[in-house]
Amino acid sequence: MSVTQALPKTARLRTLGMSAEIAARMRTMIQEGELPPGVRIDEKAFCEAFDVSKTPLREALKILVSEGLVLHRQYIGYRVAPLDLDELRATFETLHGLEAHAGELVAQRMSDGALAKIERRHQAMIDAHAAGKRTDYFRINQEIHQLIVDSAANAVLSGIYATLMSKVHRARGAANADMLRWQESHEEHEAIVEALREPGRPRLARILREHSENTAREVLRVVEASLAEPNVAPR
Repeated sequence: MSVTQALPKTARLRTLGMSAEIAARMRTMIQEGELPPGVRIDEKAFCEAFDVSKTPLREALKILVSEGLVLHRQYIGYRVAPLDLDELRATFETLHGLEAHAGELVAQRMSDGALAKIERRHQAMIDAHAAGKRTDYFRINQEIHQLIVDSAANAVLSGIYATLMSKVHRARGAANADMLRWQESHEEHEAIVEALREPGRPRLARILREHSENTAREVLRVVEASLAEPNVAPR
């Protein structure tokens, strides 16, 4: 019987609720690059950071292990799961084509309402960039990409794109921590919005593909480097 199972029911519910909250916070840290692939998870440091005992922390880690985000080895401990570079390369290659195809369809099908919504989110992204809010910027960036693809009015394309983007989300978060690429990505998004506003949108497909290729290049570079990073503690 585990320690959690041995607790009274009310105490166990509190522990499980706390574990879910910790898991959610750590999941975000992993997906957005604050905890890079391959890094060791220092249980003592995380217990201190979250002000919890080891029991809810380990329950949270079990959740993340079940999701494939964390690995556990007896006597060694927990580590953020590494990323499969070959799978990432193949996924990005497919995304490049989807971005370009979406651009071709969007050029014909985007509604004024869809463009207005993208422009509003783009302004929110500019504000996040000006304020140095990297995490907010990254979330809005991802949202804008999906909004553009959704504007192609092709449900199959939108679904495939969302599925593949979920596979590279964690890797994109790691790359977004690079400040130089952050600025470059910001400039590329400005070019995308300009292309969306053009009559007929003749440059859109090309610009979307180039942006995807630039992102992939940086993501793969950062992921390879992150595998050799030293252990980190939560902030």
